[in-house]
Amino acid sequence: MSTPTEGAPAAPAAPKPIRIAPIVTPDAKTFWEACDREEFIGQKCGDCGQFVFPPRPMCPHCHSLNRQEVKLAGTGKVVSWTIPRHPPPFGFREAPIVAVIELAEGIRMVSNVVGIKPEDVKMDMEVEVLFEDTMNKHKVHVFKPRT
Repeated sequence: MSTPTEGAPAAPAAPKPIRIAPIVTPDAKTFWEACDREEFIGQKCGDCGQFVFPPRPMCPHCHSLNRQEVKLAGTGKVVSWTIPRHPPPFGFREAPIVAVIELAEGIRMVSNVVGIKPEDVKMDMEVEVLFEDTMNKHKVHVFKPRT
């Protein structure tokens, strides 16, 4: 007796990620480990309360060593973007949208905007974080337009 899937073509496997994994420095290790768990965290000074990015051992505002890891809202807006085309970017199937994102907490970071055509990206466009797989079973943060 045959089963309903016997003889049917197998569903195509999802393409393997070609994006390279992040370079993890000692100061950013906690940040990238959180990304692997699909958690979006940041660093805040335990003395002056300023958010800091990228993670670092000392607050650039008050020079305190009192660092705190805090959950970030995961929302922000696009303040600048570009599309690198030449040479072709390694680790991407097509040229990515590379953007400076200003997070709700006021810090800025460079990431990719996904799920939108390059010509539809706008200044101050509201975005939210999500995570994409990389090679070697890691994840990186990217942003998509907020609905």
